[in-house]
Amino acid sequence: MNADPQQTLRSLLVSERSSFMEEKNRVIAQAQQHHLNYKVSVLLPECSAAPSHLDKVLKSFSTFYLIKNLPLYELLDKEFLEAAVYQGSVYGLSYRSRIDQENCIALTPNVVSVNLTDSSMAPGGRGYQRLLAGLTSCVQLRSDFLLSHHPGGRAALQSLLSRYDWSDYSPEVSSRSLTHLSCPTLLTSDLQTCDPHSFLEWLGAVDADVSCENSSSSFLSSLVSPELTMTVSQSLSVSISGLLLPQDIQRLIQELRCYLEQSRLVSWVVLTVHGFIDSPVSWSASEQRLLTGGENFYTLLLFHDHTYRLHMATRAPHTCPP
Repeated sequence: MNADPQQTLRSLLVSERSSFMEEKNRVIAQAQQHHLNYKVSVLLPECSAAPSHLDKVLKSFSTFYLIKNLPLYELLDKEFLEAAVYQGSVYGLSYRSRIDQENCIALTPNVVSVNLTDSSMAPGGRGYQRLLAGLTSCVQLRSDFLLSHHPGGRAALQSLLSRYDWSDYSPEVSSRSLTHLSCPTLLTSDLQTCDPHSFLEWLGAVDADVSCENSSSSFLSSLVSPELTMTVSQSLSVSISGLLLPQDIQRLIQELRCYLEQSRLVSWVVLTVHGFIDSPVSWSASEQRLLTGGENFYTLLLFHDHTYRLHMATRAPHTCPP
């Protein structure tokens, strides 16, 4: 916990504009590298209820599992490695652990310091045996653990689940209808200049149900709408929370693109993905530490002409989102 005070409040926001029609657009690649997600928020303007095809995707995110009192060395079990780690993508995070207590554990397709897919970590090898001995006889870490797998789901995790108390959960979906929502008129794809901080502040207020109809001297909230606004008569805000897989988020992004193509009234939609605050990793294998900020999310603003704006935030002084 030797954080440099000068770096305590610093954060990074990386923004880009491009098109899904560009072969080298980075949206899917970025979503794949944001492994541990706990919330997805979607704002649909000029919408009172999601159409059936979009509603189905919103409500079909993968099940995840909470395993009680799991010893860390079980993640090196040969059967688990062969059925889960080697056969897809495993996502796991210690439950109710805290970065400031230095007891956080994460399991992702890109492991931070121990790559379970490396040949040197094959069961029976010297590296495997040394790590297993350290975890069983010296460290003896245990934690409640959230775990999910793509594409195998429960079947891929059965060898581990069969030995411990566990519960399965479906991501929680909630929605709110918004009337007469004041939106920035800047929500057009041909805009040349736009302050992403102002846009994200407005979007966060909408998601948190905070009114923007305030005076700048208000004691409770000094947040005000941008000077130039437009009013949307009806909007729908949808939130999904749980241990959310990147693959499900990618599927949702594709469905939102289809929704824009089919709708004649809607010119834009926006999606925000939040990572776990106490996850030891943010983007890819970038390590998160105590007292280095708090941002760990990305926001994707999609337009009907296939263009988009992507805003990515992370804790500093670590590397920018890849």
